[in-house]
Parts: sequence; structure tokens; C-alpha cells
Amino acid sequence: MLFFNTDSFRKLPADKQEKILQTAILEFAEHGFEGANINVIAKKAGISVGSMYKYFKNKHELYMMTVSISVAKLNTALNEIINLKMDFLRTVEQIIRAIQLHSRENIYLTKLYNQMTTENNTEFVQKIVAQMEGLTAQLYAAFIEEAQKNGAARRDIDPRYFAFFLDNLFILLQFSYTCEYYKERLKMFVGDDVFADDELLVEQMMKFVKGALYLKD
Repeated sequence: MLFFNTDSFRKLPADKQEKILQTAILEFAEHGFEGANINVIAKKAGISVGSMYKYFKNKHELYMMTVSISVAKLNTALNEIINLKMDFLRTVEQIIRAIQLHSRENIYLTKLYNQMTTENNTEFVQKIVAQMEGLTAQLYAAFIEEAQKNGAARRDIDPRYFAFFLDNLFILLQFSYTCEYYKERLKMFVGDDVFADDELLVEQMMKFVKGALYLKD
């Protein structure tokens, strides 16, 4: 993980670091970079504004620290699945299940990730997000290419494009479990009880993926 804090912050007890960062994550997730107030974060974290600026040079550094935490969490979850070295369909299924679990357990981190997609302050955000999305782009394309070689996937598709389409499905699924607009949108299409039946969502999404790629079980 990249560090956007000072030595003073790193010398703090772990529980105090966690309190500051979790408070910042909540504030940025709810209000975005421009709308978040570092004075509010300091007050809710139980520290002075002066201390906050000893720990982080400015609001931008604090924001980038929360962004790096969000991406690192998502990256860790994805790498755990990749390291299992399963076939493409099994990997896709496990990613869907991980999204369902991770999004519910890390609501504000996922909301923060959603906020990142709308920020104008993109130069450093893109560098961090690229660490994860660059990995998934290569991973999904490689899986699709392998399936084509094995005759399990249709040969008339471009793996790079389909990797992009697949990743978009996953991103929207994340937001659909945490962000009110996307949650309501999913319920509008599927029904109010959609979040009560995770297995049905997995089943239907897998059918969609297999149908698009002509994948064979």
C-alpha cells in the first residue's frame, strides 16, 4: 500500500490510526473529496485539527490514504480467488460471491470506490485504481483466451472487450449492494426481495456470462 501519511501518524497506536482512517473513509464516502470537511473528520475522530495536519499534510493526502485502503481491500479479496487457480467459470462464480460478501462487510469502502469514479481529482486516483483494474483486465482476458483455445468459448469475440464488459458487470454489482441509487435500480428490475436470495443472483449472472461467451461447463 502507498503511504500518504507522516511518521507522526505511523507512530500512533493502531487503534487510534484505525479510528482516524475509518472516520475519514465514512466522511469521504458520504460527501466525496470536495464535500468532505477535514475539521469534521478531526472532531469525529477525537483529535484536534492541528494534530490532523501533523498526521497528513493536507486533505488530499488523507483522501488518497483512504483510497489506497479501499483498493488494497478489493485487491486482497481478488488475489485470494486468483491464487486458488480455478477454471474460468469457477473463478467468475467466486468473484460474484466475494462481491456479495465484501460489499456488505465494507459498505463505506465500496461507497468510497463509487465516489472515486465521479471525482475530478483523478491524477493520483487513477494510478492507484490501475493497480487493481489493470490486474483484472489482464486476468479476465487471459481466462477468456484460454477458454477459446480449449474450445470452451466462442472464437469470434475479442477477449479484451469481453474482459471490459465482465469487469463492468462486477463493478455495478458492487455498487448495487451498497449505493442507494444502484440498490433501488436493481430492485426496480428484479424485485424488492432480490437481496434476500443471493444464490438466485449468482445463478442468473452465471447464465448470463456463459450465454455471452458460449462457455461450456
